[in-house]
Amino acid sequence: MSLRSFLRGIEEELSRKEEVRTSIQGDMRRVLRLSKEAILLVHQDRFEEAKGSLDEAAGFFARLRGLSEEHPDLVQGGLVDAAFEEYSEARTFLSLVQEKRFISPEELRVPSIPYVLGLGDVVGEFRRRALDSLRRGDVEAAEECLRRMEEIYLELTAMDEAYLLVPGLRRKCDVARGVIEATRGEVTVESRRSSLERSIMRLEEALRGTGKPKKAAG
Repeated sequence: MSLRSFLRGIEEELSRKEEVRTSIQGDMRRVLRLSKEAILLVHQDRFEEAKGSLDEAAGFFARLRGLSEEHPDLVQGGLVDAAFEEYSEARTFLSLVQEKRFISPEELRVPSIPYVLGLGDVVGEFRRRALDSLRRGDVEAAEECLRRMEEIYLELTAMDEAYLLVPGLRRKCDVARGVIEATRGEVTVESRRSSLERSIMRLEEALRGTGKPKKAAG
């Protein structure tokens, strides 16, 4: 065979690979969109719709795994890792809000690093949920959100090896610490305000009770 034939074969191979790359990028963008959509639905307590969006996203990952043997260089890094991270965040947030449990990377079928990074972003979603609870006057729900935020932060920072080796984890934890401190302050202020309000109401009720006119003797 001539050199031209060799190069033509390489050109065709590169063209096919580029088609696969373009297809994967399109799929991963859909995963990102579906995951973000699911997070918004969780905030609205529309859990079944959120699950539906994430199940659809999981289908794109199944296709990705089918391409991993033939094109291992195309199914990692960049947009793929970003999609895994966003998907992990959405699934974890849904599981914690709806089922009160953490979901494992094995159950999600996602790599460890995107799972850990996605978990770090869950802290921000619980801050938003805590603020929504405070606006509704539900201090107890906000306090539960704060407990989850602190739990995630403490467990991530306790991972000595991963804390140093996972790219971007230190920054996410630094952001999470600031978010937690701000949320704790807001929850504390609202908790004290709510407690004071209840005390005033009890006092008013007690004063009304002691101020009732006595019945005249018959």
